[in-house]
Amino acid sequence: MADFGFNEHHQNEAINYIHFARSKRALRLKTIDSCFQDLKDSRLMEETYTVDEVSDMLNGLQILVRGEVEMELINTAHTNVLLLRQLFSQAEKFYLRLQTDISELENRELLEQVAEFEKTDFKPNSKVNQESSKPKLAPLNEGGVSELLQKEISRLQEENEKLKARLKTLESQAMSALDNKSRAERALRDLQRNQGDQQSVMVAQEIANLEGTVAAMQSDFEKTLNANMASQKDLQDNLVSAKHDLLRIQEQLALAEKELEKKFQQTAAYRNMKEILTKKNEQIKDLRKRLQRYESDE
Repeated sequence: MADFGFNEHHQNEAINYIHFARSKRALRLKTIDSCFQDLKDSRLMEETYTVDEVSDMLNGLQILVRGEVEMELINTAHTNVLLLRQLFSQAEKFYLRLQTDISELENRELLEQVAEFEKTDFKPNSKVNQESSKPKLAPLNEGGVSELLQKEISRLQEENEKLKARLKTLESQAMSALDNKSRAERALRDLQRNQGDQQSVMVAQEIANLEGTVAAMQSDFEKTLNANMASQKDLQDNLVSAKHDLLRIQEQLALAEKELEKKFQQTAAYRNMKEILTKKNEQIKDLRKRLQRYESDE
């Protein structure tokens, strides 16, 4: 049986299956023999029979034999399916995918070799014709199993290292986002403490909005971290934009402070200028009145 590509263990399994099939076949043949014997014992009591009687006996015998043969064929097909199920289940444990070639089931040469093997009563030294040169699945040994498991372990370890590196990157980005949020909060507190006019309130409102945006971005970042960096690039872009907005608002605040300081410095000069303009206007009015009197005299 080794010529069929089997090792000693597989050869023993094949022998067991042929024993099983032979016992089932013998049992079914006994049943068919009993059908004929029952017909002889129950119907063949007379010496002569008419054509109709013979036809009726043969029809009944045909039904019985047909039922027994059909039952045996159905049972054999189902038994083979269960055997294939066992083989496929064992192969999947070792990450193997078995395939069957239905055409080989009608290979007369192979069937004759199996029949010859069965006739020799499963003697190991019996000579069996060589199988066709089609490659067969090599039997798994302990070394092959260990190699498959080692490859799977190596693949899982490599994937684990990649996930650790990605997690480290996410943690670094999260810390950067928290630092930006802290700077924005400090800037907001400074503005609220140093500014009291309407423009400062508006700037503070923009800072509060920016803080809300940063908080929302932080929440989105946490969700993105739990979803395995589904939208990492968008979050980074939003953080950069938030930095630019914060710098722009800080620049506007500095300009506003300069303008306020300038207004406070020019307050006294503005009042003096207004008094001078008022005096000049009164002088111009007086000159116009004199000019009108002069023209009327002329």
